[in-house]
Amino acid sequence: MSNAFADFRHIVLGDVDSTNLECLKRAREGDPGNLWVTANRQLQGRARRGRSWISEPGNLYASMLLIDPATPAATATLPLAVAVAVHGAIARVLPQGADRPTLKWPNDVLIGGAKVSGILLEIENLPDGRSAVVIGCGINVVHAPDEVMYPATTLRAAGSSVSADELFARLCQTMAQELQIWNAGRGVAAVRQAWLDKADGIGKSIAVKLPDETITGTFKEIDQSGCLVIIDQDKTVRTIAAGDVFFKQN
Repeated sequence: MSNAFADFRHIVLGDVDSTNLECLKRAREGDPGNLWVTANRQLQGRARRGRSWISEPGNLYASMLLIDPATPAATATLPLAVAVAVHGAIARVLPQGADRPTLKWPNDVLIGGAKVSGILLEIENLPDGRSAVVIGCGINVVHAPDEVMYPATTLRAAGSSVSADELFARLCQTMAQELQIWNAGRGVAAVRQAWLDKADGIGKSIAVKLPDETITGTFKEIDQSGCLVIIDQDKTVRTIAAGDVFFKQN
């Protein structure tokens, strides 16, 4: 199988509102996709649910634009492949003896239980009928926010001397590999297993914060669509498409 994701264009910018917004802007202007946009700093960096994200120079701010990468249902599994790719890039730049990175549902990479990276997927149906899919990857290379919902760390604190540019080169490699395996959703079973192999929290007690309730129970797995499967306190199996996970002490 040829790798259609090996030949990406790359645009390097200075200060931008956000790399995701820049990709969406270019998509609206007719960009054909297979594009990476990186920036030195984001002035309006965003995380899930509209939260802001620290965007000081020195960290990696990268967004990938794909046009019509898969059916809508298959595209919903794309963040799994992206998370495995980001995990792989981070794992490759950590020194021997460092805590190994893990994945926290739905889209975070942890080192030593603290968040070092987040992923934000945005989809927009364009007027010309195409679907623009943008996946933003923010990785804390040298800076981490102080006040967040979850403890945060940096690659530098983990002992890595990698620069944002060097890390991006690694990410390009791992992303091309994982997108090829994902194969427009046809390879989701392999991607899901790779994700589970790197997951933190399976079998642990967790709390999942939803907009209108918080569910507690045991993290069982993720299903083929990437949803969280939890056994709640009533022994009922619950499937959750989106939420914030917090690990609890057993």
